[in-house]
Amino acid sequence: MPTGVLLHREAELAELARAVSGAGAGRSAVVLVRGPRGIGKSALLRAALARMPGGAMVLRARCHDNERDFPYGVVRQLFDPFMRMTSGAAVVAQFPGESPDEFLAEALPESSENAGNGRERVLNNLFHAARSLTSRTPVVMAVDDLHLADEESRQWFSYLARRLDGLPVALLATSADEADDPLAAELGALGHARTLTPGPLCDSCVAERVAEEFDAPVDPELAAVCHNLSRGNPLVLEELTARLVAARISAGSPDLDTVLRIGAATLADTTLSWLRRSHPRAAELLTGLAVLGADADLATAALLTGQGELLVDEAREALRRTDLIEPGPPETFRHELVRTAVLARTDPRVLVALHERAAALLVRLGAPAARTAEHLMSSGTTGLDWAVPVLRTAAKEAAADGHWDDAARYLQRALADAADPELVRSLTGQLGTVELHRDVAAAARCAAGLADAADPVERARLLRPFAGPVLALSAAGAAAIPFAEAAGALAATPEPPADLLLPLAAQTLLTGRRTALRPALAALRARAAEPAAPGMLGALAALAAAGGLPRTAVRLAARCVRKVSPAEAGSDVLGAAMAYAWTGRLDEAAAWAGRAVRSAQRWNHRGELALALLARSDIAHRQGRLDAALADAEQAAELARQVRAEELVGAAKALVVRARLRRGLPVDAVGLAAIDLPAEAHPLLRAVVLEARGLVAAHRGDHQEALRLFLECGHQLAARGVANPACVPWRVHAAQAYQALGEHAAARTIAADPLPGGDARPRPAEERTGPAIGTRDAGPVRLTPSERRVTELVLQGLSNLEVAERLCLSKRTVDTHLGRIYRKLAIKGRPELGAAVKAL
Repeated sequence: MPTGVLLHREAELAELARAVSGAGAGRSAVVLVRGPRGIGKSALLRAALARMPGGAMVLRARCHDNERDFPYGVVRQLFDPFMRMTSGAAVVAQFPGESPDEFLAEALPESSENAGNGRERVLNNLFHAARSLTSRTPVVMAVDDLHLADEESRQWFSYLARRLDGLPVALLATSADEADDPLAAELGALGHARTLTPGPLCDSCVAERVAEEFDAPVDPELAAVCHNLSRGNPLVLEELTARLVAARISAGSPDLDTVLRIGAATLADTTLSWLRRSHPRAAELLTGLAVLGADADLATAALLTGQGELLVDEAREALRRTDLIEPGPPETFRHELVRTAVLARTDPRVLVALHERAAALLVRLGAPAARTAEHLMSSGTTGLDWAVPVLRTAAKEAAADGHWDDAARYLQRALADAADPELVRSLTGQLGTVELHRDVAAAARCAAGLADAADPVERARLLRPFAGPVLALSAAGAAAIPFAEAAGALAATPEPPADLLLPLAAQTLLTGRRTALRPALAALRARAAEPAAPGMLGALAALAAAGGLPRTAVRLAARCVRKVSPAEAGSDVLGAAMAYAWTGRLDEAAAWAGRAVRSAQRWNHRGELALALLARSDIAHRQGRLDAALADAEQAAELARQVRAEELVGAAKALVVRARLRRGLPVDAVGLAAIDLPAEAHPLLRAVVLEARGLVAAHRGDHQEALRLFLECGHQLAARGVANPACVPWRVHAAQAYQALGEHAAARTIAADPLPGGDARPRPAEERTGPAIGTRDAGPVRLTPSERRVTELVLQGLSNLEVAERLCLSKRTVDTHLGRIYRKLAIKGRPELGAAVKAL
């Protein structure tokens, strides 16, 4: 034992020294040093013998489990120096007076056979042999690990201890802390006997020992970890510090993760190795406890390992002495690293079998589904008929608590166990709804996999949980076709269920399609109180606002939010919130977007929260609250990354860039340029990214590139029917780019273009700026900049649709412009347009 540890054993050393000195003064003494393995009993014995005064004779023996079958094996070790002396003269010369050889020769002949010698006679001869040694000098007999001695030697030790009768003999022995050891009880009852029980090292002792090993001041946290791992056991502490020094751990600023890994390995190689060797049943029980996990106890571990109550009591006592578990009840590991070390020392094949047995046992015991499911996840057998219900229940509970990753793991394992096609479809649907909150792309794949259901109603029922803005916007391409086909097939059935038709039709609207729209509107009118109505109304409101129908959009948005409790405002109200934003009602839009955010936070719906934060960020930007817009956009980007919604990540990054530019902060132009949204991505998301790129180009002075990006933004929106410039203000940006390029007429033209839908309304006769068709008016004819630009392109031979694409307008707006031009010029169509313009 190192010197630093011995200093803290001074009381025990003093007691041993008194026993040795008492033998020198003619007094007998018996000292038994008891305690758990590694506590330093043998080192104490060696240190006491080193302090022994000169003149005493020391006889040493060390017991071992492999020698328990050798009668008097320990006695032979003690008297071995005399049994090897073949010359009687040598013995007399060394021990004048009474000599032990004659007693030893009779008690322990060269042959190991003691036939003919009675047990009492053997013990008596051995006693006389020991007494003969004390005729000239005190005798100290030191025995290590007396609890491992053969039974005959243990009996002789007890026999001798009770007959010392003032002889100058000190019997010193170390023994394990065995509570039921009868020899320890016998020795403890003797008047001249002492029992020493060294305890574990205190925390300050451990700190000093670690500092001594490192030869440097030690970080208090490192000392605390060493004490916690070793539990004050000098043997474990010595091995741990040696490994830490070998690994070049810094004493002053240690890497605690590395320290913990080394600590786990040390426990496995010291205490656990000894436990497996000395108490295999206790080690088996400890393995069962480690497999069962944090909520287990030794009673359940005993059921797992097949041990009875008596064996468990014995194993519990052995484990208590190792200090690996809390005394309990319930008995638990003192440190998670102990459990890690136990599992690391167990054969993987044994672990797999134990996990499967544990799962079956816990099902019979009625344990929580999640606990059983974790063992199934670690078992190696699939196809268990009772596994799928357990896994589904565990997944449902995990999803209810917002633990989406665990729920997905359980359902994926359940799919591996399922064989029936209908069960596979049901599990796929359940898995897909979980994936919506952790992997949107995986949810889209699950939805696509359900599209092969033959029955339209069953297919709609399976797809219903996927319907919502998250999948529609972040996986528009993958989600559009299955929902459109399912909605069309369901609408073709007689009396389609409104609770299925409305969500599917709303989903197709959000992805840019109008499949089953008329049947859905009829169902909406007939079933206005249907719970699925708000989602449909929100989608209709957003569609109307994007198409330039503000009054209709506001009316539909109001109907949507009127059917929703503010405290339970989910993603269904996001369509209404954006409709309010695109029609200029920003306060109402911000209020409902905020409610959607709070609802998603409460239920830990990360995908919906990312989308709601995107909406709230855009609304805050329109309100001029740039700090709030930036914070929401950054949080949305992180959440979208967590659910692997790359389209939403790109849009969130674009909103971050837009807010930072407006606040005058540096932006990540490279990261923005790296965003590569797929061609089938939602047009609004693509438009937001194009707008941000255009703003960055304008910021660095590349107005030509900025103009191209703004016009491309408008073109993509117009191609998908998004005619309202309030959705993405690309016109304002394009006008500024034209202005910077010196094209002032083009800037006025694109900025002055009215809202779609406004031109088509009948206007009073006094507001008309031109004569009626077919009339002649001598007054001057003036075309607005927008009309002149349309006229130029028409005269180049472009169709109305091509003119709309070139100017990033809707075809309806171009038709309106041409109608006004024809009225002003008093012509009937294109053939007369060239001549009429020349005559101006």
